[in-house]
Amino acid sequence: MKTYMAKPGEIQRKWYVIDATNKTLGRLSSEIAVILRGKHKPVYTPHVDTGDHVIVINAEKVKLTGNKLQNKKHTYHTGYPGGLKSIDYRTMLQKNPERVIEIAVKGMIPHNRLGRTMFKKLKVYRGPEHPHQAQKPEVWELRGC
Repeated sequence: MKTYMAKPGEIQRKWYVIDATNKTLGRLSSEIAVILRGKHKPVYTPHVDTGDHVIVINAEKVKLTGNKLQNKKHTYHTGYPGGLKSIDYRTMLQKNPERVIEIAVKGMIPHNRLGRTMFKKLKVYRGPEHPHQAQKPEVWELRGC
C-alpha cells in the first residue's frame, strides 16, 4: 500500500462561512485553523496547502472567557526605537474585532511560507455582511463551541 500525497493542482477548494456570534475565541480559532490547513479532508498532506477558504462574520460578537477581556493584552512592536506597544482585548474588540480573530488563527497555523498562503484564505468581517456571495459559501457548523 502506498501513501497518498496530494498535488497542488488536484485540490478542490470550497468556501465556508462561519458565524462568530457568542462563540469562544479559542475554540472558534482552532476550528478555523483546521479548515485552513485542510485537516478536515481525507486528502490532507502536511507539506501541501489542501485547505479551504473561510469567511467569518459577526467578529464583533465573539466571546472571551474569564477575565481575558480586561487582563489579556496584545503586544506588538512598531519597528521604531522604543516602539513596544500593548493594547487590551476590550479596546481591541471595540476598535478592530477582525484583528482579534486573525491574531488567534495566525498563531495556530504554521509559521512559514505555507502558513502565509493558508492565512490569505481567511476573510473576517465585523458584521453579518460579506462580499463573497459569488463563491456560494456553505455554512460550517462548529462542533465544540
